[in-house]
Amino acid sequence: MRAADTNIVVRYLVADDDAQFERASRFLENAPCWLGITVLLETEWVLRRAYKRTPMDIAAGLKLLYGLPMLTVERARDVASAFDWFEQGMDFADALHLATTQDCDGMVTFDRDFIKSAARIGAGNVAEP
Repeated sequence: MRAADTNIVVRYLVADDDAQFERASRFLENAPCWLGITVLLETEWVLRRAYKRTPMDIAAGLKLLYGLPMLTVERARDVASAFDWFEQGMDFADALHLATTQDCDGMVTFDRDFIKSAARIGAGNVAEP
């Protein structure tokens, strides 16, 4: 099994280069591959910042990846929770950070928007120190 880098995932999702899209598609759809959460995190950032994609478009693309049969996603259960929270309006990085700390008693942050977002959607115990 080989791991996919962010540029493979982005090419697959945006299809802005025909040759690279074809190669990325062949790899992601036909070969056993692994997708790390750091790649997901960077992919969301690239799609939002460089490609100006909306959160709903990004969520749809990330879910498309998540459903590819040959793809193994690191911490898949946590990533699924992060997707749900992201679709409910939480920042994707915050959602992923929180989802990967579910074995903890909560998360501490100075980010008041993160605290409010988590409370609004019932995503976990996030508070100031």
